[in-house]
Amino acid sequence: MSKTETTERDMAAAGAQLSTAPKEELIQAGGPTLGVIGWIRWFWRQLTSMRVALILLFLLSLGAIPGSLIPQNSADELKVRSFKEAHETLAPIYDKLQLFDVYSSVWFSAIYILLFISLIGCIIPRTWQFVGQLRGRPPAAPKRLTRLPAYTTWRTGSAPEDVREAALALLRKRRFRAHPAGDAVAAEKGYLREVGNLVFHIALIVMLVAFAMGQLFKSEGGKLIVEGDGFSNTLTQYDDFRSGSLFSTDELAPFSFTLNQFTGTYETSGPQRGTPRTFEADVTYSRPDGGKKRSVIRVNEPLEIDGSKVYLLSHGYAPVVTVKDGKGKVVYHGAVPLLPIDNNVTSTGVIKVMDGYRDKTGKKQQLGFPAFFVPTYAGKGKGQMFSQFPGLAFPALNLSAYHGDLRVDGGLPQNVYQLDTSKMKPFKGAGGDIFKKTLLPGETMTLPEGAGSITFEKEIKEWASFQISQQPGNGLALAGAIAAIAGLVGSLFIQRRRVWVRAVRGDDGVTVVEMAGLGRSESAKLPEELADLAVTLHSVAPTAPEAEEADQAVEADQAVEADEVPAEGAQK
Repeated sequence: MSKTETTERDMAAAGAQLSTAPKEELIQAGGPTLGVIGWIRWFWRQLTSMRVALILLFLLSLGAIPGSLIPQNSADELKVRSFKEAHETLAPIYDKLQLFDVYSSVWFSAIYILLFISLIGCIIPRTWQFVGQLRGRPPAAPKRLTRLPAYTTWRTGSAPEDVREAALALLRKRRFRAHPAGDAVAAEKGYLREVGNLVFHIALIVMLVAFAMGQLFKSEGGKLIVEGDGFSNTLTQYDDFRSGSLFSTDELAPFSFTLNQFTGTYETSGPQRGTPRTFEADVTYSRPDGGKKRSVIRVNEPLEIDGSKVYLLSHGYAPVVTVKDGKGKVVYHGAVPLLPIDNNVTSTGVIKVMDGYRDKTGKKQQLGFPAFFVPTYAGKGKGQMFSQFPGLAFPALNLSAYHGDLRVDGGLPQNVYQLDTSKMKPFKGAGGDIFKKTLLPGETMTLPEGAGSITFEKEIKEWASFQISQQPGNGLALAGAIAAIAGLVGSLFIQRRRVWVRAVRGDDGVTVVEMAGLGRSESAKLPEELADLAVTLHSVAPTAPEAEEADQAVEADQAVEADEVPAEGAQK
């Protein structure tokens, strides 16, 4: 056996226990073929290897990309429907690939479950092996310490027993796990590296569990509330509601709140004109115990009540209108929320009068008024009717009118912000066109032929849209993320290393001290740490006088030889 092979064997034996990775069994070529049990074991070893776990984690990240780019049924079914209408060729393909339901798809669930099993399979054997290493002792010193990457030696007049005792005390003081091993002291340090590695993988499992909990037990709903109105956390109060497959409506936290006032201010000049400066909702909320409290909800500052979080999403305007019939009877009065269509809160919607209206013949009818509202009107003859600013500087309301059947009693769901004109007729003006008019606050539009009127009142309320959600896995996911970062830092920056100190009496009666170190990977810190330990131990067991003189003589001879070499070169 060559010297190189011997060196490699010694170093491998010295560092064999520095890793908690399970040992791989090699199958020699030409050996017996694998049976069913053998293939199952092979598949399990591959699945629980770190390489496969990283591949699955990468695939899980890739699989989440379409869930972010493509509309999801779980988030917004209307967007999915609009996407399908706009992409008639891609939509069937996406449906077959389950790209509209990525996080509940078969392929995403398969990756998720395989990653979960892989991480558990990685952690369990590593944990038991690491526990075994903690219960054991650092291995004895190799026969030839000179072959280790960090090495130093000197001769001292102190007794070998005293040197080993001083080395043991020094290493324990530096937080090494140390013990006497024959004629040497064996020590080891850096176990937090393996702890960090295990914590990182356990944290990944915790995050996967938190993600599963969030998908299975979550609830999320939206509600649009006009100033002065309230909300009670029951299923019938939501405008839209989504939940996990294991969520029960009995788990909805019992609370309610009222929107007292919405406050929105905007930059009035400069390049950021129209940018929101204040965006907050003042609410009063109550709990089952009957107590009421007041709070302010801002963007990214939700109100938390009994495990539910109330987020402020958006806002708009709700003009107050009054509708009268031909006899002057009020058939509708209230604030009508309209939906913004641009950043300056140009808004559209429909005012629907479903009950109480009769035409001039006494026949029951329903009225519909398509509305177009601008908080800051540019004025007649100054371009299209779009808002110039999001604040209420010069509000105007443009209305047209229809009469007939709104089709709200047919049992089919209907968008409250759109008007179904299939069974309605428009009121006509003098020229035969659809009757319409732009109103300022306080003005009235009188319908043709004495059909009534609609008044744009001077009061304009604001509305706010809220999202009420319960995410039971959020806290667990945050804890897992923090633990994963801490474990990763520990596994990257802490080095596990071993140090041996051998002290034996030489043939001339002088004690020979040898110190060597070995780490899992090459590092400049290991020689520095060994040098620091050697300097400290040297102060306790200094170099023997005779040995020091011999060392000085050797250094002098080396210096003379070094001086002679350039002199000879100069003569040449």
